Amino acid sequence: MITVHHLNNSRSQRILWLLEELGLEYEIKHYERDAKTNLAPASLKKVHPLGKSPVIEDGGRVFAETGAMIDYIIDQHGEGRLRPTPGTKEFDAYRYWLHAAEGSYMPPLVMTLFLNKMETAPMPFFVRPVAKKLTNGVRDAYLNHTLKGLFDFLEAELGKSEWLADNEFSAADVIMSFPMEGFFARAGSAKQFPNIAHFLDRIHARPAYKTALERGGPYALMR
Repeated sequence: MITVHHLNNSRSQRILWLLEELGLEYEIKHYERDAKTNLAPASLKKVHPLGKSPVIEDGGRVFAETGAMIDYIIDQHGEGRLRPTPGTKEFDAYRYWLHAAEGSYMPPLVMTLFLNKMETAPMPFFVRPVAKKLTNGVRDAYLNHTLKGLFDFLEAELGKSEWLADNEFSAADVIMSFPMEGFFARAGSAKQFPNIAHFLDRIHARPAYKTALERGGPYALMR
């Protein structure tokens, strides 16, 4: 049986959802973030040296990195489900989004999170204007146009088909859910990005998504 080392309010929620979509049996080992630092507990380093989540164990083997875990789960347990046929244009789209989620979409979202925390962190009053100028400079020089370009592209692609790898739901939709949810929690709106909003409505209505939430516990994004 697969064991998921699951951190609250984290990307590991997607692994629970994937396992539910596949109808696989799995065990969850829960970990809680530090209330002050919001960091993962040191106990996760006993599972994997980086101390990050998600991490899964299966057959005595340990796997980290969400995209790699999804590939492994689909390869070993998917039985042809949730992945298009290799060699097709649908598979090309699937592979692109599987890598784009963590490679292109998450880095600027994480940077946004840290800039927001920097602005609100305790500091002497005379330092705050400097911090504000620095964070706004990064946003103006990089983040704002980068995020707009990424999500404009995603919005356009979701206007072509119901799911990211054409009209069949796949694991690409699972891995891309987190950046979309994170973006909407901070900056996105249904008025500006209606196709993304409809996509989120569709995934939130899926029974497997709801069951994964029940098993995984509270799930607050990008806070």
